Amino acid sequence: MADLSVNFAGIRAPNPFWLASAPPTNSGAQIHRAFEHGWGGAVWKTIGAPVLNISNRYGGLSIAGQRLLAINNVELISDRPLDVNLREIAEIKRLWPDRAVIVSAMVDASPEAWREIVMQIEDTGADGIELNYGCPQGMSERGMGAAVGQVPEMCELNTHWVTSITRLPVIVKLTPNVTRITEPAHAAIAGGANALSLINTINSVMSVDLDTLQITPNIGGRGTHGGYAGPAVKPIALNMLTELLTDTQVLKSGVPVCGMGGIVTWKDAAEFLLLGAGAVQVCTAAMHYGYRIVEDMIDGLGNWMDDKGFATIADVSGRALPQVSTFGELDLGYQAVARIDPDKCIQCNLCYVACNDTAHQCIDLVAGNGARVNPGYDVRVNGKAVADTRPIPVVREPDCVGCALCANVCPVDGCITMVSVPSTQQNICWDALTAQRPEIATSWDAMMAYRAEQGIEIH
Repeated sequence: MADLSVNFAGIRAPNPFWLASAPPTNSGAQIHRAFEHGWGGAVWKTIGAPVLNISNRYGGLSIAGQRLLAINNVELISDRPLDVNLREIAEIKRLWPDRAVIVSAMVDASPEAWREIVMQIEDTGADGIELNYGCPQGMSERGMGAAVGQVPEMCELNTHWVTSITRLPVIVKLTPNVTRITEPAHAAIAGGANALSLINTINSVMSVDLDTLQITPNIGGRGTHGGYAGPAVKPIALNMLTELLTDTQVLKSGVPVCGMGGIVTWKDAAEFLLLGAGAVQVCTAAMHYGYRIVEDMIDGLGNWMDDKGFATIADVSGRALPQVSTFGELDLGYQAVARIDPDKCIQCNLCYVACNDTAHQCIDLVAGNGARVNPGYDVRVNGKAVADTRPIPVVREPDCVGCALCANVCPVDGCITMVSVPSTQQNICWDALTAQRPEIATSWDAMMAYRAEQGIEIH
């Protein structure tokens, strides 16, 4: 059985699945229940400056009957008294010495405020501190959260104030609401951060109710921007994780990164690990389905690691990173085409419509010859299967550019696959090509001449 234990910046846990700082980690009683289900760690809901929360606090994104594909929140940090939180943190760590108990903190940007809260956190016996530089709503207007994370100089300074006075590992939680995620990461590392975590929530307005004309969530007839999270943000989180872990300065520092953003299943978590995360955090999925989801996460990840021959989390972490390239490094000569399995096709024609209207017009509807019966989706008359003469979508492979739109819109798994085919084009990347023939990047005449040489026809 694979060993799922992790040592993240000196913080040990029995598995890489940690609850993120959020409503699921609001109290000791909640975290106690979570640990009973098997969570390897928890980041306590952010403590610090006094706040008052509002209601309604959440707006949800639902599409085609799928609930909570994303959540928008306008909730602030913990509104429970500081002394109550500190007491419960100490109690949880006493009851669960093998679990990672990390305390998220956010205070005014001053060395005095940070010293006070850090000393209080140290007294609880917690394993580490996560500095919340990410919240985009409410706290940022008070000069905290994203207001710190979006300004590298403030990020470095606040981090230094903490790392210079504590013996605990310090994790800096980065905001995604920046142009380049590497800049605050460099600042956090310069400030002495022992680890990074990302992403925090994305600034957003969830929706407008077309009946009431009110922004949602509706707070007494008014609305505001909030933090966007959930399954829909996973690709953004994976991209930012990749940006960090392919950055020379971050790699040279050796600081580990805890990944989060849209993790629902063990498969999601495995993707973060493969792109270099040393542990992962989960929030929205726990809010949607409860703490018990971690049981499937542990079983699923362990079984997959066994199947792949991975013995430890360290064996998994970063295994996909060598594939990461810039566009200029990709092979221009590689060619793939779409192929449709007629035995799986339900003849919905979505592939045809998508290709014909919005892609490269290389799928035809060919009249059925009356000779085949679709085994999975029989055409029936009076209860009897008859020959299916409906039009069949067929790809004209010489005209297919391999965009894969059809494969992505097809509702049947495995019906349309992208197949690598031999190419007559030169196997060269854009960077190498334009280094050899720089005029191709600036002259359409030169570009068309190269295409003619290579037999490239854009129809």
